[in-house]
Amino acid sequence: MSERAYPAARLVAAKVREHFTQHLGANVPANLVLPELADIESIVDAGFWASLRREEGYMPRISLALVPPERVNQPILFGSPLPLASTPLTKVAPAVERPGIHLGIWPYGGELRVWGTTRAIPAFVMVLEVAAPGLLVVKHHRGDGGKFVNVAVVEGDQVKIIDEHASQLPDCPAMLTTLLGFDAPGSKNGHVNVLVDLAVSMRTHRRGGIILMVPSEGDEWRQSIVHPIPYEIDPPFTALADLLRRADEEHELRAWQEELEDLVDHVAGLTAVDGATILTDRCEVLGFGAKITRKKGSPLVEEAGVTEPIEGGEAALVHPTLLGGTRHLAAAQFVHDQRNAVALVASQDGRFTVFIWSPCEERVHAHRVETLLL
Repeated sequence: MSERAYPAARLVAAKVREHFTQHLGANVPANLVLPELADIESIVDAGFWASLRREEGYMPRISLALVPPERVNQPILFGSPLPLASTPLTKVAPAVERPGIHLGIWPYGGELRVWGTTRAIPAFVMVLEVAAPGLLVVKHHRGDGGKFVNVAVVEGDQVKIIDEHASQLPDCPAMLTTLLGFDAPGSKNGHVNVLVDLAVSMRTHRRGGIILMVPSEGDEWRQSIVHPIPYEIDPPFTALADLLRRADEEHELRAWQEELEDLVDHVAGLTAVDGATILTDRCEVLGFGAKITRKKGSPLVEEAGVTEPIEGGEAALVHPTLLGGTRHLAAAQFVHDQRNAVALVASQDGRFTVFIWSPCEERVHAHRVETLLL
């Protein structure tokens, strides 16, 4: 039975084509071409149907890159390119499910086919990642080796286009700017990029968790924590902070990057324990399993502004529990009482919220960023 066309593919294809046209326009590099509308639609369509299939009980997790083999280094080439269809993609998925491996897609004889695999792709090459059944992410990277920039998220019949102008909003946290891809290429500006890495790692363990980033000077934050802290760290764990101090000289070295990944996963793992993990703004770990309490004399948080960086998303005022429950309420209360702090909250279902105090709004603001972390 032939597969029916996936209705959302045509809608997202037009938006993705517009994104690449705006960013590249007439300045397309010699080693790159703008993706054709029909090609984008075909890749999204094939990825969607592949995401719903199973191979020996396993869900396919694949990444499709629209790039010719001659534009990448050391590709693995199939003797006969595979059809771009759900069955071949599902069959080959176990070979390419590890992060950083892409199936290369390019037209052959007038139709798109899978020519092989690659680990390195040029900047601004369109990539489609099959993240979960019916959940697709269109992305690209900027050539600096950092996290991919998400362009669109498609889940079932829901299409979310990332709003690049979200970084221009008042009180936009630096972490959001990084996720949207507007920090300086190659930047390793301390805790900002590390917060992104920590957020991605926190979502991976799927137990939910909170990171509270507090000022390194002073201890006023302790007024909003129940004492004693179950797992207070004394002296503070400084390995991550020490590594970041070497970032300018070493961040392009593979050994430095591997050490960063290991330390980020180590710290993010602490957030799986019930309670909050506390870091300073220098990324020194002070403790975990901490219970948040309302600062003496401070009012209860009754509402928070909330935004999501997607096109058509409107700011709203909601009670913090509507963002995800008691974990979110506790984080919102902490930021309300400790206005120089930042709270990162991961839900078990994958939602992720960054809480900051907004001087412009004079209230707690919640930035929903899970669409940028996929």
